[in-house]
Amino acid sequence: MRSPGLFSALVIAASVLGGVFGLEDEGVEARGIDATVSCKQIAKAISSESDVYWPGIFLFWLFSHHYSHLVDTLSSDSATCSVEPGNVEDLGKILQIVGRNRTPFAVRGGGHTANPGFSSTPGVHIAMFRFSEVKYDSTTETVDIGAGLVWDDVYAALEPLGINVVGGRVTGVGVAGFTLGGGYSWLSNERGLTIDNVLAFDLVLPDGTFTKVTQETNPDLFWGLKGGFNNYGIVTKFTMKAFPQGPVWGGLITITGDHLDEVNAATAKFAATVTDPKAAIITTYNFLLGAAGVSQLLFYNGPTPPAGIFDDFLAIPHFTKDVSTRPFTSLILSSPANATSGTRGLFHTVSVKDYSENFLNAVVNETRYWGRKLSLASATFISYDIEPFLPTTFSQAAAESAAYPPTRAHLLPTNIYYSWLLSLSDNLMFESIKQSTEHLANVAAAEGQDISDLSLYGNYAVFDTPLEKIYGGNLGRLRSIKNQYDPNDVMGLAGGWKF
Repeated sequence: MRSPGLFSALVIAASVLGGVFGLEDEGVEARGIDATVSCKQIAKAISSESDVYWPGIFLFWLFSHHYSHLVDTLSSDSATCSVEPGNVEDLGKILQIVGRNRTPFAVRGGGHTANPGFSSTPGVHIAMFRFSEVKYDSTTETVDIGAGLVWDDVYAALEPLGINVVGGRVTGVGVAGFTLGGGYSWLSNERGLTIDNVLAFDLVLPDGTFTKVTQETNPDLFWGLKGGFNNYGIVTKFTMKAFPQGPVWGGLITITGDHLDEVNAATAKFAATVTDPKAAIITTYNFLLGAAGVSQLLFYNGPTPPAGIFDDFLAIPHFTKDVSTRPFTSLILSSPANATSGTRGLFHTVSVKDYSENFLNAVVNETRYWGRKLSLASATFISYDIEPFLPTTFSQAAAESAAYPPTRAHLLPTNIYYSWLLSLSDNLMFESIKQSTEHLANVAAAEGQDISDLSLYGNYAVFDTPLEKIYGGNLGRLRSIKNQYDPNDVMGLAGGWKF
């Protein structure tokens, strides 16, 4: 199990209370009798394998810490108590109590979401850290993975065994939310999305009972969990396909703003011409410390890439370079994705079909424009991630095999992230990131790209995104399954994408 660092926890404990998008008063009612009574009832009901922590206790701050302080404002400052279940029976009791009392709650896996209220709450905060199993079964060639882990821990446990799974691409990303939302991986060109590689979910249902969900036992629920987030209960474990993993090639290159045209040309060429499924990149246009630049991640699933695939990137003059043949875990750790941890932040996304140089030029302009403007409002980091994938990413699983994506039409889930310091800037950042994604969508449409029906990736989409934009025609079926397994809408007491 990997817990947040001491420094991060102390920052949370010392942070100034602030409102988030007009939600600053939501905790008043939830701090009332129901939440307090629920916490006390939980403390009496659970076994010695679980614990309840109250505000003012150091472990309360530790277990409720999130990647983004925007989320922390609701979770660590407003939660009535933090509960750390140690087994499925106790987790079932917790769900029964909050459901009976209609107490708001949240489930915290890796804590990497930046959407306020998605894994934070003014009520009962459920931290899943003790579900930290990583167990390989060589007979079935599967791995059991606990929902309280981040992918760094999973890779570190599997690396000595010479095996791997389809998981996150950078440090600090939680297993549970990432998987339940879909999961784009360095290995997706070869093996599909993370949900395409899940064989079973261990699930505590909203009524507190436990079930193992597979295609054979509960095909409708299995389908709904593959992209449907936390609408059907709380997942405690994922059983995933495993496969051999040897050394990989790649790492991080940083490039200054005077070479952006070269980066654009190399990225557009890679997206248009490279068909080797072992090769992948993430080109991130950043605005940091008053200047634009690029963080370039390169990946090849093998010790040495074929000549020509990455030559254009390697020829660009760099500021720093950390590219080599290395273990898979080393490559994941080469990207400091948690550099902005503890600040306020939001993600959003625009799905497109192609990355032309024209579109990438628009991304550069957005990076510079919003970087300069929002720096005056305490922005510390503005980034736009370009993520080319092959159509094979979506052909690795059958059509309609998962709730997300609603179709297996090819799409590129471009990711945008803003980080800032002051709560007074929350509304400005929210409106700006939405305006920027709308502009980039218009640029793609003006090129002739038909993106109107492309779904948005729920793990990137900002919190007010209409569900239809994520799930398309699958939304009706998702709601029907929800009514069957959660007729009392217990999971509606938690945040996130709600059906």
